[in-house]
Amino acid sequence: MPIQSEVIPQISRQNKLNRILSAVGLDGMLLNPGPSLVYLTGLHFHLSERPVTVLFQPGLKPIIVLPELELEKLKQLPFEFQAFPYGEDPSNWANVFHAAALSAELAGKRVGVEPRQLRFLEYQLLSQAAPGAEYIAAEESLATMRMYKDEGELSAMRRAVEIAQNALETTLAQVKLGMTELDLASELTLQLFRAGCDPEVPFSPIVSGGLNSANPHATPSSRQLKRDDLLVIDWGASHQGYFSDITRTFAIGRMDPEFEKISRIVLEANEAGRNAARPGIPMEVVDQASRKVIESAGYGQYFTHRTGHGLGMEAHEMPYIRAGNQQPLEPGMTFTIEPGIYLPSRNGVRIEDDVVITSSGIECLTSLPREVKPLM
Repeated sequence: MPIQSEVIPQISRQNKLNRILSAVGLDGMLLNPGPSLVYLTGLHFHLSERPVTVLFQPGLKPIIVLPELELEKLKQLPFEFQAFPYGEDPSNWANVFHAAALSAELAGKRVGVEPRQLRFLEYQLLSQAAPGAEYIAAEESLATMRMYKDEGELSAMRRAVEIAQNALETTLAQVKLGMTELDLASELTLQLFRAGCDPEVPFSPIVSGGLNSANPHATPSSRQLKRDDLLVIDWGASHQGYFSDITRTFAIGRMDPEFEKISRIVLEANEAGRNAARPGIPMEVVDQASRKVIESAGYGQYFTHRTGHGLGMEAHEMPYIRAGNQQPLEPGMTFTIEPGIYLPSRNGVRIEDDVVITSSGIECLTSLPREVKPLM
């Protein structure tokens, strides 16, 4: 079963982080605005011209450096902390960071950071404030924590799936020949918000028809939908900070026999991946199961990406369902299964579902029909 939520998850997560830091020989973890900071504190900040950092140290209160205008956000925090606010004069930033570094006795310590997230702005201020500190890539410590979803997180993800599916069903009723990819993407975005999506969507919807659908990460364009196109729609919603990420493929009118063939193959590959996923097996086994179907049908060279990726507070996070990843699947892990076939300059098909590993197998969070069927 998934890990059970605590009454105050932020405190539980900080305690777990402190145990991990001690185990790997780190004196602290330094974060700036992003999903991991939200996960540990509930604090939402935009990355802006004003620096924000939070330092976690085992046995000590988190130290928060932030603009004065953000202080109201700290009033409802369910844990003790030490705040170092600053005003609008950037010339005072160095002094505030120096005071925070002195309070943390940061000089000479080994501090974990997320290289993908920490900006040079905050890094430079901290390096000048505590030149003797050593900053070490430690993203896996946090990624491993976030990879296991508790029941509260799964509930939010189920709702994010429901919102996304409802929005697409409403949008599909408005598809017609001559509509552009941009028209359809705009309508889907509007319907996501009407269905209850958080203000920030996980990513801009991918809507690609015909030859554009052969590009897995196409950007919606002014190309009009044409008869005999395949139409790939990759979209998601967010709820309470957790994401869904779904892809379905549709036909505009009749399907060319080969396009119908690759649609069946991708459907079988998706099913094979879902059937293979269960606790205890290496992640690469899921990739192998989906890939084998496509390769056996002679289209292996047209399946150009991994079978899936982790999903949660980010649209792409650990774990990664790819060849060579021998980490075992465990209960609470959430990820996508999304095989595809992309025929260059012709058409493409992708079918993507969101799943969570349970104690006995998987729960598929997505429920929309997977078959590639004509819209008109």
